[in-house]
Amino acid sequence: MKTVTGNLVDIYQRDIYPAKIKFDNGVILSIERVHDKKFDNYIIPGFVDSHVHIESSMLMPQEFSKLVVPRGTVAVVTDPHEIANVTGVSGVLAMVKNAELSSLCKVFFTIPSCVPSTCFDGSGAVIDSSDVAILANSGKFVGLSEVMDVPSVINEDGDMIGKIEAVRNCGMVVDGHAPLLSGDELLKYAAAGISTDHECVSAKEGEEKIKSGIKILIRWGSAVDNYDGLKCLIADYPDSVMFCTDDSHPDTLLRVGHIDKLVKRAVKDGYNIFDVLRAASLNPVEHYSLPVGVLRVSDSADFQVVKSIRTFEPLQVYVGGRCVYDLNKEEKNSHSQEIDETCVVNVSINKFKRGSLALTDLRKNMICGEHLGIEIVKNQLLTVPFKFSIDREFENFEASLDDDILKLVYLNRYSSDTAPQIAYVRGFNMKRGAIASTISHDSHNILAVGTNDSDLLKAINKVIEYKGGLSYSEGGKVTILPLPIGGIISDRSGEYVNKIFTSLKRRVKMSGSDLYDPFMTLSFLSLIVIPEIKLGERGLFDFRSFSFIDNY
Repeated sequence: MKTVTGNLVDIYQRDIYPAKIKFDNGVILSIERVHDKKFDNYIIPGFVDSHVHIESSMLMPQEFSKLVVPRGTVAVVTDPHEIANVTGVSGVLAMVKNAELSSLCKVFFTIPSCVPSTCFDGSGAVIDSSDVAILANSGKFVGLSEVMDVPSVINEDGDMIGKIEAVRNCGMVVDGHAPLLSGDELLKYAAAGISTDHECVSAKEGEEKIKSGIKILIRWGSAVDNYDGLKCLIADYPDSVMFCTDDSHPDTLLRVGHIDKLVKRAVKDGYNIFDVLRAASLNPVEHYSLPVGVLRVSDSADFQVVKSIRTFEPLQVYVGGRCVYDLNKEEKNSHSQEIDETCVVNVSINKFKRGSLALTDLRKNMICGEHLGIEIVKNQLLTVPFKFSIDREFENFEASLDDDILKLVYLNRYSSDTAPQIAYVRGFNMKRGAIASTISHDSHNILAVGTNDSDLLKAINKVIEYKGGLSYSEGGKVTILPLPIGGIISDRSGEYVNKIFTSLKRRVKMSGSDLYDPFMTLSFLSLIVIPEIKLGERGLFDFRSFSFIDNY
């Protein structure tokens, strides 16, 4: 039997009091008030990420866990639709198997609902309603992942409705993804069984969705921070909000934090600590019916001991009664730059047919007149269209650095001969060089942006050479972070990935970019289910009409 003492933050009784917790075999046996002692530490529930794509960390679940456990995270609900869009069910099961081998935080999976995201995407795999039904009955999942094909729900598409019904028949929840959806369409979307949304950007939007029966996930990841626009919901609807990170790169997890960063921010802003901790633990546990403890007798012994309830720095983290992190033994928690070979699962999984490009493939003729491009909304996934004028004809228009207009390239990696799609983007503020990536949501084709064709070509061909990765090219020198697992995940440790990734980001910033995470921003420029304009398989795509734009 083990005993932990401290000031217990009881989110049920909404009280803080000195306590002694006894647990054995991973279960809390008793919680006793202590009247004759004072403690300088606090015992609080472990944090739960209610929606994350582990693949976006470029790590396998076991390596991802190593980065988030020291932040007080004891569980995550992850949607493996990134690897699913590349390799289908086999990739999903590889992630599940890897997570099962990990002895750190608890990883719960939802079943990808939109593979591909829409019929307009060029992806590497398909998961249909029959696949979903088989996975739903496997006992390995806790829900259906974000249903982002909103028109299919509203129009009652048979396959999509079949996926939703298969999961609900197994008693599991359905996650949503419905940016800016409102009115009658929102009510119909909610009535189909959608239970959450993590795409809200304003309190007004969030409140309407809560009133329709949808719970709001307040997101702060590497590229997107929706906290300020939604924070008032913590006080107004404490039972209907959760915290999530959605997409986080290793440098964000190591330097800024995980769910703890949202908790610290909300408490600093004056929100009630019990409401904040509900959003960070109890609400997701109850919503997804997770076997995760929240400091009750008979609960699993999942909790953390922290120095203070302002900084929330963990002294110890317990999962299933086992201390998985101890600040006083931090040297024992340091990780080598090599991944644990016992947890490597199917690292050869990939789909990559694309061959190298020639410089002529990147040429884009531009006539004199007005043209349409993509403008980034800084630190958001949203984009807006912008128009720019060309005062003469160009046989090949590369960029206009003075106007921050750069060439954007989309290239299907599952085909050996399709031509690249080329458009123009504003908001990167790069003055030299180019970047390329095989992380491009959700189908993970090749995306690249650059100031000149020579650097663009080198950046693109480097990720093609490695069959997946992130690259930066400038003046003939190319740096790459290889991602051999599905072209989106590394087979190395979080520390190694962070070292190379930080170096890449530094070079992009030195080129002039003021974006917090240029690679994450780039990765969403092909996600056509996010407003308002993106670059996809057949050119620029208009979210509002949900169709490709002709003659842009």
